[in-house]
Amino acid sequence: MLENALQYSHTLLKEVVHADDIVIDATMGNGHDTKFLAELVGLNGTVYSFDIQKLALMNTTELLNQNNLTDRVKLIQDSHANIDHYVTETITGAIFNLGYLPGGDKTEITHASSTLTAIESCLELLKSNGRVILVCYYGHPGGKDELAQVQQFTSNLDQHQYQVLEYQFTNQIHHPPILIAIEKR
Repeated sequence: MLENALQYSHTLLKEVVHADDIVIDATMGNGHDTKFLAELVGLNGTVYSFDIQKLALMNTTELLNQNNLTDRVKLIQDSHANIDHYVTETITGAIFNLGYLPGGDKTEITHASSTLTAIESCLELLKSNGRVILVCYYGHPGGKDELAQVQQFTSNLDQHQYQVLEYQFTNQIHHPPILIAIEKR
């Protein structure tokens, strides 16, 4: 069975993220990707997890506490555009879920300007064979514009430095998410 965008994002990260790695969840949301990454990096790895909304930090903190994973995660209430203020180490991977916080305020959305800045920061920190994964939810006001700008940016990355994959279901209604995976050569 073909995996949906979220499932495939985890498959792609599992292939490259290992114990002791440093990774980024650029849009922590309710903490599911943060938890997933924390399990992958093990006791000595680090997950930097970003969100601007206090609700996201509260939900993620609760999920991490329930799973005894708080010791390997740094929760940061700030825009992902400011990744470079917090992360200086080489990273193995990063994940973005673009759109809005499920169960939160649907008017609080990610925007192309901050997202592109964050992607650039992640690519600068990314080690060879590392991956930046973008799961693009675009069925909300502003979502199609952000998706278009992200697609334009990623399609223009130098093919000698990066491989870019776009994964989507083309026969589904209701704007199924599109996954974009960037792998550094």
